[in-house]
Amino acid sequence: MPEPLAIRVRNALSLVENPATGRSIVSEGLIQGLTTDDDGQVRFTLELPGFVSAAAADALLNAAKAAAGAVDGVSSVSAVATAHSAKPSAPKQTGGHDNPFGIRKKPRIEEAADTLQGVRNIIAVASGKGGVGKSTVAANLAVALAARGLKTGFLDADIYGPSAPTLFGVADKAAVKDGRIMPVNAHGVTVMSIGMIVDPDQALAWRGPMVMGALGQLMRDVEWGALDVMIVDTPPGTGDAHLSLIQSKRLDGAVIVSTPQEMALADVRRGVALFRKTDVPIIGVIENMAWLESDTGERQYLFGEGGARRAAEKLDAPFLGAIPLYPALRAASDEGRPLAASNHPAADVFKELAEKLAGALSL
Repeated sequence: MPEPLAIRVRNALSLVENPATGRSIVSEGLIQGLTTDDDGQVRFTLELPGFVSAAAADALLNAAKAAAGAVDGVSSVSAVATAHSAKPSAPKQTGGHDNPFGIRKKPRIEEAADTLQGVRNIIAVASGKGGVGKSTVAANLAVALAARGLKTGFLDADIYGPSAPTLFGVADKAAVKDGRIMPVNAHGVTVMSIGMIVDPDQALAWRGPMVMGALGQLMRDVEWGALDVMIVDTPPGTGDAHLSLIQSKRLDGAVIVSTPQEMALADVRRGVALFRKTDVPIIGVIENMAWLESDTGERQYLFGEGGARRAAEKLDAPFLGAIPLYPALRAASDEGRPLAASNHPAADVFKELAEKLAGALSL
């Protein structure tokens, strides 16, 4: 299975050295906002200290663009160099400059994730495409985990289309106390989303670096406290937010959500490949909207039958289970009432999925 283009580009960029330090521009966290699209267009930002000369910045930017452009499948590269106001650190008196430009030894997202010391497990819930009900599944999984007595958090990482406020019925903006953003407890889950900070009607036309900055803020500046598990609801696809979370080095596993039809399953395969190539364990695959059950108990497979299970088997990934198409689940999600907290049959389905997830994490 071919590697996702974003991974191949990042691997190519990791071979480009910063001449000032002799280290990879990727390992130093200089590459920000890396995105790719189906047409092979690549975009990223090279973030440098403000005191680096224009000539040095141009040379490094051209080297990075050349490395990305040489990757098979890349049709064009759009990259810019930006500067921040960091000051150079004093060189160590050991016969050389340990960090002459004051460049971070860790990427910003990894530094932000280091603040989550009280979170034992961080799990990404992902889907290769939109419209498969991933956010609804993620929210109800979190509620079911909390019902097991686990201290559970929910981080809405979809910066462009945050859905946590709707799914959890949170109407108020997040409060700030002593410079820290205070998450909201809803249905037993500690919840945070960019939708609890910005105006819900505001269009977020943000580029990659801004997305990474927002994710970093949701990790670093939120008072998460001690958690057994944090569910991260990722955006659809395999884009910048996923790479940022992977780069944080805090992901303990990923759950892939799909519907049964082949178009969705092709994206499942790409999602599994992304996480595996970056050494994030695949905890399992969940098939959502698996069937519609009539009042007589007859099952109608509106999107095909068992496709996600077969894909999981082919990919040698665990199959966690199937979720029927419940009209009540859609209605409850719109109303901010997770069915996992009710006596609806869907609650039993999410309870079983939560048990499997907790078992995989040894919780």
